[in-house]
Amino acid sequence: MELTNLTILEAGNLLVRGEISSLELTQAHLERIEQIDPLLNSFITITADEANARAQRSDDEIARGEQRIPLHGIPLAFKDLYETKGVRTTAGSLFFADHLPEEDAVAVQKIFAAGGLSLGKLNMHEIALGLTNVNPHFGACHNPWNLSRVTGGSSGGSGAALAAGLCMGSLGSDTGGSIRVPAALCGVVGLKPTYGRVSLSGVIPLSWNLDHAGPMARNVRDTAILLQVVAGYDPFDPTSLEVPVDDYLDNLGKGISAWRIGLFDDEYVESSCDPEVMLAYRQAGDVIEKLGARVSRFELPDALNAARTNGLMVVADASAFHRERLAEQPEKFGADVRQRLESGSAFSSTEYILARRTQAILRWKFEQLFNGYDILLTPTTPVPAPPISGPNAIEQARILTRFTAPFNLTGLPAISLPCGFTSEGLPIGLQMIARPWAEATLLQAAYAYEQAAGWYKRQPDLSSE
Repeated sequence: MELTNLTILEAGNLLVRGEISSLELTQAHLERIEQIDPLLNSFITITADEANARAQRSDDEIARGEQRIPLHGIPLAFKDLYETKGVRTTAGSLFFADHLPEEDAVAVQKIFAAGGLSLGKLNMHEIALGLTNVNPHFGACHNPWNLSRVTGGSSGGSGAALAAGLCMGSLGSDTGGSIRVPAALCGVVGLKPTYGRVSLSGVIPLSWNLDHAGPMARNVRDTAILLQVVAGYDPFDPTSLEVPVDDYLDNLGKGISAWRIGLFDDEYVESSCDPEVMLAYRQAGDVIEKLGARVSRFELPDALNAARTNGLMVVADASAFHRERLAEQPEKFGADVRQRLESGSAFSSTEYILARRTQAILRWKFEQLFNGYDILLTPTTPVPAPPISGPNAIEQARILTRFTAPFNLTGLPAISLPCGFTSEGLPIGLQMIARPWAEATLLQAAYAYEQAAGWYKRQPDLSSE
C-alpha cells in the first residue's frame, strides 16, 4: 500500500481502524517531499517537526477513542498566504519573507480543530497576482505532468503538490481563477465557493472584493470533506455571510438524472480553445448526458465584459492594498506583478465605479441563468499548461482566466475537475458552476461526472525524473 496515494477518506478509515498511524502517513509524505519536491519546487516552507508532533498527538487521541473523522491525522498543506502562527507566511513576496503571524487564519484554525495537520506552506505566484506561478523570489513551480510547463497560479504549489502526492489536501485562494486554473493544469480538483462562504480572516488579500478561499484535493469527495470543515460564517470577516452550511457529503452519490445542464458552447469558447481542450470538453458533455441529465447549449451574457471587468478590479484592488509598498520600494516586486500594480493604480475612480456597477448587473444576469439550468459547464482553461518559457505572465493571465474570471466577478460557486488529457499527456479541466450557496449541488454533479469518467485515477509518473 502506497500511503501517499491514499485518499483522505481511505486514510481516515485506516487510521480509525488502527491499520496505519498518522505518524507513518506523515513521514511517508515528508519522505516523498524530500525525494520529489526538488523537481517541482511546490513548497516554500516545510514544517516537518511540527507535522510529526501533530501526527503523534493525533495517534494518541485516536488511541483514546477521540476520533474526529474524517480529517483527524491527515497531512495537508496551505497556500503561503494563509497565516500560520509562528510559521512564516510569505505571500510569495519579499515584503512578507520574514512575516511570522501571531495567529492562524480562521480556515487554518478549523482544519486544526478537525484534527488535520500541516506539512508546510506552498509556493504561489507573487502576492497571488498571476497565473503561471513563475515566482522570481522563491523560484518557478514545475508541473508534475511535464516539468517544463507551468502549474498555473496563483495556487500553483497546491496543484503541483497534490498531483505529485506530496500532500492529501490543500487550501488555496481564487480571485480570477487561482484555485481552478492550477487544478485544471495539474489534473486535480479545486473548488471556489460562493463569495462569503469561507472566511478570509488571516488570508493575505489580493482583492477585498473578489478573493475567495477554498479547498483543493485529488478527487471530489476529498474536496467536499475539506469544504465541510472550513465553510461557515465568521463574524469577524466583513465579507462572510451568515448562510446555513449544507451537508456536502450526504447526497454526493445520488446522481444527476433529469438535471438540466447548460453547456457553454459559442464563438467565445470555440474561438479561444485549443482543439484538444474543445474535444475533451464536448466529450465531457456526452458523458454527463449518458448519466441521464438533459444537456443543452447556452450563451453566457457578456462573458468577455465580465472577464475584463474582473481583471480591472483585481489590479485596482491589489494596487490599493499594496499602495505603500509600491510607492516606497517598487523594485522589490517582480516585473510582471509591478507592471500590473502600476496599471491598477492608473485607473480612475470613475472607471472603478463603472466596474462595480457592471459587477452588480452581471451578477444579476448570471444568476438568472439558473432559472433554466441546475449546473453550467465551461472548459476551465482554453489551453493546457503553457511552457514556463512561454508568453509573458500578463498575457498568460488574460488567456488562462477567460472562463474562470467571470465567476469571481459574480461570486458564483465553481469547481474544476479533470476531463481528459492532451496527446502530450497534459491534463484538461472541466468547470462546473452553480447558483449561489449551492456547493452541495455542484459537488454532486462533479462527483457523478468524476466517477463515470474516471480521469481522477490517472497520476503523473515522476519515477524516471
